[in-house]
Amino acid sequence: MREVVIFRHNLFKISEPFITQQAQKLRRYTPVYLGRLRFGASPEGAAVLSLQDLGARGLLLRVGWHMISRNIGPFLRLLRGHRPALIHAHFGIEGVYALPLAKRLDIPLITMFHGYDATLSTAALLTSPALANYPLFRGQLAQGGDLFLCASSFIRERVLALGFPEARTRVHYIGVDCQAIQPRAAAEETPVILHVARLVEVKGTQVLLQAFQSVARHHAEAQLVIIGDGPLRRSLEAQAQALGLAQRVRFLGALPHVRVLAWMRKAAMLVLPSVRTATGRVEGLGMVMLEAAATGVPVIGSRLGGIPEGIRDGETGFLVPERDPAALAERMGQLLADPATRRRMGAQARAFVARNFDIDRQTEILEQLYDEVLARRHGSDAVSA
Repeated sequence: MREVVIFRHNLFKISEPFITQQAQKLRRYTPVYLGRLRFGASPEGAAVLSLQDLGARGLLLRVGWHMISRNIGPFLRLLRGHRPALIHAHFGIEGVYALPLAKRLDIPLITMFHGYDATLSTAALLTSPALANYPLFRGQLAQGGDLFLCASSFIRERVLALGFPEARTRVHYIGVDCQAIQPRAAAEETPVILHVARLVEVKGTQVLLQAFQSVARHHAEAQLVIIGDGPLRRSLEAQAQALGLAQRVRFLGALPHVRVLAWMRKAAMLVLPSVRTATGRVEGLGMVMLEAAATGVPVIGSRLGGIPEGIRDGETGFLVPERDPAALAERMGQLLADPATRRRMGAQARAFVARNFDIDRQTEILEQLYDEVLARRHGSDAVSA
């Protein structure tokens, strides 16, 4: 089978299981994971190459120099013995860094945009040493990349506005594993409102706490469980304390994916009240809401960014205005008070995700896209080689 390089600077982050889940579903291509650093366990038996493999001595210098220079020398050394057919870079930032490597290897480059890489303002990008090269070389990526995949239609619109070519830019939902994630039984449900997110402004956790204060007054049994970590955790814990919610809100930190899925099976609902930040960040889609829906759990999300592509308002869950705790509290309270609606919406959410976001079907489409890119680059014989 042909090898495809899965390129991500920080490999196997606990908040990004969707990258590995997609790559491990490939059937006609073999993934080779390539990046700067490993942030978690790799899939069993997977080929993983990182700058760490070149030795601990000088690692920070190698990482820093690559961040500044986009030097591909270390990656060429790591890839000795491999003959990848193409590179699949996750996030536009990675696409900018993978472009020189793809050119040197004379192989196609596919870049997938997920969210902040399409929405964060240029000014915000330029103030970050880790991201500054992205706006500087984004035009080269738009010109030299072979295919640009977008996690939602919303993200595609933003990518096109950045100047990427319409003919080579398309929507591709990664999807969720509807075989591994089965609908939960009604008896598994508890009065838990679940929020799974990195604790940063764009996720709207502050708005959720404000809304939950109102909900808690009328639903004595309800609990808010927050899974995730991030720079806002301390301030959010302080907010919960100030609102008198310390005994009703649980901050569990970042958890392995299997434990997140276990909490979903207990939840009455999942809430994703994302907001637009001053730097322009907007939610690209929200994989966690698709996993909750696959479990048979209704979802409440902001009518913002790519979220409406994963929720059918009034059918699989509810959409609410961003930064509107009163509207959010009303919908949360409505679901808590109506078990029949929760069950109906949960069943419809499962059917919706199975029909539109099944990862096996989506990965089959992805491999067809790989074939098409190779055929365009090398001729029609490439896909049958």
